[in-house]
Amino acid sequence: MHANGAVLPLHARVSRLALHCIWLAFLSCAGGCAALAPGMHFDAAKVPEQPAATQDPIVVPITAQLVAAEKHQREQQNLQNASTLITHSGPYRIDSGDVLSIVVWDHPELTGAQSAPASDSLPASGMQSASTAASAAGFVVDQRGTVQFPYAGMLKLAGLTEEEARHALARKLAYYITRPDVTLRVQSYRSKRVYIDGEVKTPGMVAINDIPMTLVEALNRAGGALPEADQSRIVIVRDGVSYPVNLLQLVQRGVNPASILLVNGDVVRVVSRQESKVFVSGEVTTPKALTMHNGRLTLNEALGEAGGINPNSGDGSQVYVVRNAGDARPLVYHLNARSPTGLALAEEFELKPKDVVYVDATALASWSRVVNLILPSAVSGAVSSAATFRAVK
Repeated sequence: MHANGAVLPLHARVSRLALHCIWLAFLSCAGGCAALAPGMHFDAAKVPEQPAATQDPIVVPITAQLVAAEKHQREQQNLQNASTLITHSGPYRIDSGDVLSIVVWDHPELTGAQSAPASDSLPASGMQSASTAASAAGFVVDQRGTVQFPYAGMLKLAGLTEEEARHALARKLAYYITRPDVTLRVQSYRSKRVYIDGEVKTPGMVAINDIPMTLVEALNRAGGALPEADQSRIVIVRDGVSYPVNLLQLVQRGVNPASILLVNGDVVRVVSRQESKVFVSGEVTTPKALTMHNGRLTLNEALGEAGGINPNSGDGSQVYVVRNAGDARPLVYHLNARSPTGLALAEEFELKPKDVVYVDATALASWSRVVNLILPSAVSGAVSSAATFRAVK
């Protein structure tokens, strides 16, 4: 009914009733639209109790102290891993499987016919025949580390250098030969090897010879790292323990990577840059997965490459970095990027592979989305009701 007492038409009354319903729906959700709005929320106080496997995340504010502490921890961990692997190289020591070339001068009957030395790296197709030829041409150190030689009998040579083995054999032969002149060298290196895997040109087994097998030497023998290799994430596995090595950081700290000495059985894996991605989502211009630049990507760079925070819906005070800490409770780092201090911290805060950067929406944007979810259905229902009453009338 109008103010002058006139009665409204039926469809007008239905439309007004529908608008009243919409208004009441808005009022009912105004206080809790943030909880109803789509997207991620970090209000731990409102999260119900959960099992231990899915506990609430630990929210840590990004501060200057945190940035400095994480930087120090990264550098110390890398230097500690490098110091564990750095040892002084020494002369090659004979071991089981090596093939020795032994010559006693002026006594060819002691060594027999000798053929050309076997190659250190044997092709896969001719592995068996070449190995057999090497065995026939030289003296193979057996599993006990011994070599059988005329007059000397079973001689223990494993663990000795070429010079020490030569003196040991000469002392044995001195009982039968006056002042024996002996030449002993390793003809084929088959006892020690390392394995190169990942983003290198020729992955596979690399034999350790008289040249010290450093990390740089092993990578060079494997043909070098490919363009997709992440030189900041080289993993050396020794005795079941993994040692991540950041080559670029070692060079910056004045540590020569060539001082990292590999030993028999080591596995070197060069990780691909595709495994070092950071994911940016939420209220940014272009959500995307970003590849780290040689293991380094700051929070500011990640936001910049994603087009920045969306000016229409993004809340700069609610920037989060979600990181899997390896236990049941992930770490969530919070940054207020509205202030210049926050932007400076974002430039210094370095991300890790698999981090998720999330920008939350403003309260107004969340409320607007809830309204947009309710409004179409309410208006559609009002229009449908009005059309039905009009048809009945």
